[in-house]
Amino acid sequence: MSTTGPEQDLRVSTLEIFFDLVFAFTLIQLTALLADHLSWGSVGRVLLVFGLVWWMYGAYAWLTNSRPPERTAERLLLLVGMAGFLVIGLAIPRGFANYGVILGLGYLLVVLVHAVLYYRVNANILRIAPFNIASALLVTLAGVLHGADGGASPAAYVLWIAALAVQLGSPLVVHPAGRFELRPAHFCERHSALLIVAIGESVAAVGIGAAGPTSRSGPLAWHVLASALLGLVVAAAMWWIAFGSGDDERAARVLTAASGRRRTALALNAFFYGNIPLLLGLIAMAAGVLRAVVQAAGRAAPAAGSAVAAGQAVVLAAGAALFLAGGMIIRVQLRTGPAGVRAAAAVSALATAAVGAFAGLNAQLLLVAAVLIAPLVAERGSAGNDSEARLDVAVGATAPVPAAGEAADDPSRGDAAG
Repeated sequence: MSTTGPEQDLRVSTLEIFFDLVFAFTLIQLTALLADHLSWGSVGRVLLVFGLVWWMYGAYAWLTNSRPPERTAERLLLLVGMAGFLVIGLAIPRGFANYGVILGLGYLLVVLVHAVLYYRVNANILRIAPFNIASALLVTLAGVLHGADGGASPAAYVLWIAALAVQLGSPLVVHPAGRFELRPAHFCERHSALLIVAIGESVAAVGIGAAGPTSRSGPLAWHVLASALLGLVVAAAMWWIAFGSGDDERAARVLTAASGRRRTALALNAFFYGNIPLLLGLIAMAAGVLRAVVQAAGRAAPAAGSAVAAGQAVVLAAGAALFLAGGMIIRVQLRTGPAGVRAAAAVSALATAAVGAFAGLNAQLLLVAAVLIAPLVAERGSAGNDSEARLDVAVGATAPVPAAGEAADDPSRGDAAG
C-alpha cells in the first residue's frame, strides 16, 4: 500500500461513498421514526440514536482519512462495519422495544470493526476503544430492559443516556500519546459527500412516499405531486446553502492552511460539532415533508390548531432553523462567509410554525422554502468580496509558522475523533 502524507492529495474513494450511502440509511430511518410517531419520546429517541451513530461515523471518517481502504482485508472489514450500520438502521423503528438487543449488537459490531482497523493505523486506539465498547454494551443491555408490551423501561433510557455520555466524555478522560495526521482536502470532501448523499436519500424517501398514490388508477394526484415538488424545492435550497456559495471549497482552504492542533480543533468544531445541528435539521425537515406527502396522499390531517398539528409544524420549523444554524456555526468556526443573515433566517424559520399549525404543512413548506432561499439572495451581492476577505483573515489566523515539534496533531483530540 502506498503511503500518503497529510498534505498530499487524497480523494474520497468509491467505497467510502458506498459507506456513506449505508450510513445515510440510518438517518432516513430516524426521519421515518419521527414522521410516523411524532411525540417528545420520539424526539428523544432520535437524539439518542443520532448521537451514537454520528460519533462512530466521525470515527470512521477520521480512520479512512488517515489510511484509505486499499488492501483487501481492510475493504472487507469496512464492509463488515457497513453491515453493522445497516443492522442499526433496520432495528431503529423498534430499537427501544424488542429490537433493542439487535440494535446494540449492530452497534457493537461497528465499534469493534473500527477498533481493529484503527489499530493498524495507531495503537493508541486501545485506550479509546474500551469507552466505545462499553457504550455499545450499555445499549445492548438497554435492549434487554423492555416491558411486556415491548416498550423500553425508564432504566433502558438511563442506560442509553449513559452510553452517550461515555462516548462523548471519553476525550475528557483519556489523552493518548501518538501522532495523528489529517488530510484536509479529503476530510472536507468526505463530509460534503455525506451531506449530499443524505439530502439525496431524503428526496428519495419523499419520492417513495409519493410514488404509491401517484401510481394508482383514478384522477391525477395533483396535491401529492405538489407536496413532493415542494419537498424537492426545500432540498434544492439546502443543497444551495451547503454548496452553492462555495463554502466547501473555502473550508478546505482554511483547513489546509491550518497546522497541528489548530487544524484538529477546526476539524472537530466545524465538521463534527457543526454538522450535528445541520444533520438533525435535515432529519426534521425530511420528516415534515414526508408527513405532508402522506397527508396529501389521503392520511387524515390533524385539526388546525390542534396539538398534533402544532407538533408537526414545530418539527418542520425547528428542522429549517437547525439546518441554517449548523451552516452558520461552520461559517463562524472557519470564517468562510457572513453568518448574520443566516442567523436571522434561522430565527425566521421558527416563526413558520404558526402557519403550519393553522394552515397546514404545505403552506408552511412554501414559507420554509422562502426562508431558506432568502439568505442566498441576500448574500449574492456581497458574497464574493466579503467571503474572500473573511477567508484571507481565516487563513492568516490559522497558518502560523509551526514551531519545532508542532507538526503532530494533538493526540488526545485526534484519537478521540477517530
